[in-house]
Amino acid sequence: MGLGSIGVPGLILILIVALLLFGPNKLPELGKAFGKTIKEFKKGAKDVFEDDDDAAKVKPQQAQVQEAQPAGQMESKQESRRLPE
Repeated sequence: MGLGSIGVPGLILILIVALLLFGPNKLPELGKAFGKTIKEFKKGAKDVFEDDDDAAKVKPQQAQVQEAQPAGQMESKQESRRLPE
């Protein structure tokens, strides 16, 4: 059930209910807040997908570097990444 299946009568009904619940003074504020929320969500989703794409590109390169290093060097490198306690 997508937003396209609501139709014009459904949107009018939703607007009337929102008007009754929040009043005419609050509706512009709610619309603005909703718009900002959608914008931030889209921005966050785009960042997540870009991070996934970047990680997918970096992993094969890291695997090649790790294969070229001796085992002793990998362990010391991993130990240095740990947070201090």
